[in-house]
Amino acid sequence: MADVDFYFSTLSPYTYLAGNRLEEMAARHGAKVTYKPLDIMGLFSRTGGTAPKDRHPNRQSYRTEDLIRQAARAEMPLNVKPMFWPTNAAPSSYALIAAQSTGGGNLGALLQAISRACWAEEKDIAQDDVIKDCLSGAGFDPGLADSGLLAGAETYAANLEEAVERGVFGAPFYVTSDGAHFWGQDRLDDLAWHLARTGA
Repeated sequence: MADVDFYFSTLSPYTYLAGNRLEEMAARHGAKVTYKPLDIMGLFSRTGGTAPKDRHPNRQSYRTEDLIRQAARAEMPLNVKPMFWPTNAAPSSYALIAAQSTGGGNLGALLQAISRACWAEEKDIAQDDVIKDCLSGAGFDPGLADSGLLAGAETYAANLEEAVERGVFGAPFYVTSDGAHFWGQDRLDDLAWHLARTGA
């Protein structure tokens, strides 16, 4: 059985556009998902990536076109220029880390609520009230937004180091326990194929 380590940024539009597909396929194949939020700008600087604002205009134009197309295919609302983007991803990432550690709710739903707040609801996911609403809606104690900040910061930093060591360079990125790598929500079908092939 191959489990999945899921590296992502709460600021990534492609993490948002993945929706709940990872969770559905993991349930179908009996695979465990471990959520590993990280600093995407730190990852870019460590692995040769470039922040969207610093990319060549051709790349920026294609990114916008692709986001619109992918959102339409997924039938998901998307604002390609959200009011509160970029923002500080750390608070929402810490909340996810605390929720995963504590348990009791739906982590996939929490990530989807946070990313939807940014990319479809014009909310600032660095704000406590937004994070607490997402926690509550996913079945977690909203107080998790205020607790475990030191542990969250340590895990957030460790996730980045681990990601670099394991060959991760973008988000969303999926690494299976048997060492297979999949980059982007448009590779989820490949991940599903791999899980089926390895008997997960």
